[in-house]
Amino acid sequence: MRASRPGRVFEAGPDHLVCDGRVVAPLTVAETARTRRRGLLGTSSVQGALWITRCPSVHMMGMRYPIDVAVLDRTGRVLHRATLSAPFGLTRPRLRAGSTVEAAAGSMEGWGIEVGSRLAIERADSVEE
Repeated sequence: MRASRPGRVFEAGPDHLVCDGRVVAPLTVAETARTRRRGLLGTSSVQGALWITRCPSVHMMGMRYPIDVAVLDRTGRVLHRATLSAPFGLTRPRLRAGSTVEAAAGSMEGWGIEVGSRLAIERADSVEE
């Protein structure tokens, strides 16, 4: 049996993932070329979710754990949802895809995210206290 390598836990925040009007998880938005390229690489687990802008598909090369993935159109509607396994999982590019959301395997079912759901970003600086 191979010992698992310690790694960095990806802790999302400060924004929030919204599904059909309900806040479901803390969220980090990857908006720069560097953060989009890095994604969850180099992490051992994920808490919350990662929204990758301008990302019509993802692959699991270099990943060490399974994740849930939702491929979204430009309005935030879920076109495809899947659980991908490392290291060979991937989503195929979709013509209308605009972004991808990644989370720990099993999270999206628990959050009620399914094909047709509408996802949105709630920015931390737009939340009234």
